[in-house]
Amino acid sequence: MKGMHEYKPNSISLWGAVALGTGVMIGAGIFALTGQVAELAGNAFPLVFLVAAIVTAFSAYSYIKMSNAYPSAGGIAMILQKAYGRGLVAAVCSLLMALSMVINEALVARTFGTYSIQLFGPTNPDIWVPALAVLLLIVAFLINVSGNKTVSAVSIALSAIKILGIAILAFAGLWIAGGIGGELQSLKSTDIAEIGFLAALAPAILAYKGFTTITNSGGEVVEPHRNVGRAIIISLAICTIIYLLVSLAVGANLNLAEIIAARDFALAQAARPALGNLGLTLTVILAVIATASGVIASIFAVSRMLTMLTEMKLVPHSHFGMKGPLKFHLLVYTVVIAIVLTVFLDLTRIASLGAILYLVMDIAIHWGILRYMRKEVSANPVILVTAILLDVVVLAAFLIVKAQTDIAIIWMALATLVAVIGMEWWFLRTQTEQTTSTHMHH
Repeated sequence: MKGMHEYKPNSISLWGAVALGTGVMIGAGIFALTGQVAELAGNAFPLVFLVAAIVTAFSAYSYIKMSNAYPSAGGIAMILQKAYGRGLVAAVCSLLMALSMVINEALVARTFGTYSIQLFGPTNPDIWVPALAVLLLIVAFLINVSGNKTVSAVSIALSAIKILGIAILAFAGLWIAGGIGGELQSLKSTDIAEIGFLAALAPAILAYKGFTTITNSGGEVVEPHRNVGRAIIISLAICTIIYLLVSLAVGANLNLAEIIAARDFALAQAARPALGNLGLTLTVILAVIATASGVIASIFAVSRMLTMLTEMKLVPHSHFGMKGPLKFHLLVYTVVIAIVLTVFLDLTRIASLGAILYLVMDIAIHWGILRYMRKEVSANPVILVTAILLDVVVLAAFLIVKAQTDIAIIWMALATLVAVIGMEWWFLRTQTEQTTSTHMHH
């Protein structure tokens, strides 16, 4: 259990932080979400990744401003508590953030399963996809139990391999399909359905939300006041380039119907016309590396954040008879919830749920900084208002499209929100009552 206990200041270098951020982003984003974005936006889907990067840049501004002023290992929970105080809003939004990260783990784990079975030919995906996903979650849990240094070292090595590998595959795909020119030409000629394009931004933003992992490990980054913001900017820039290359390569090698048919593993399919079965195998191996490292980094970040929330007395905690430090218990909870989601929901639904909860939380963060913290962290109100408006537009478009295509996911998201608010309200009330009764007895 050594290495599980405490936060270690200066234990993550600038590039270590970049690797954590890109590790989480490239894990989910590009492998699972390319097909889903294409399904909503049509042929214009490569543009969606570019626009989503711009929306995320506005969003990241808030996190950078706050992290530069108050770097902490609780990252987002700390931002919310500074803005809203220790009340219901901070507790609910922190828990939504943690939940959207656990949903992200489920998304990435399921993507791991979806790509892995491509290697085994026709098998029964209904059984094998969740089974492999659960196996990955358990292995990632074991790596996390072995401590910080392991996670950081594994993340850096795997991030480097996957970024290079994906870039090479994307270039090869574009080169064989006749270069980037033809693909850009076809983008110009597509008529974009506005609502679908805007809705597609929701899952695409999910593909970038891994930058929040850096905010959450702020207290451990070397020279955090300077490096947290820099790490966020660098990792977003790297991911934007990779996502654009990949989506252009997919668009150059598959038509829209093919991308949608293979939406959960579009990248593997796109490698096939360009590079044959070797391309498919290489893509699957890369996807396996990318998703595995994504899950490891994500579990690390969530357990970190939940530990902080528990220590801040913002979330209820029960040991369920487990021994060991708090962070160990929270690792167990995180993985158990991710396993449940992975087994019961498909990729599209996991992504939709994650996108809705994340956008709600994101709006709350910008509003909190705009309303209460703007002067203190010298944030530009125009940028904050723009970030809120962009989030609201994307969320509204996504909900409108989902209301027509999959209303169940909206009810699921609503039920989750109501449950989180109810639980936190009850918990914070019992906390206050306990404190009051303690004061009465003294």
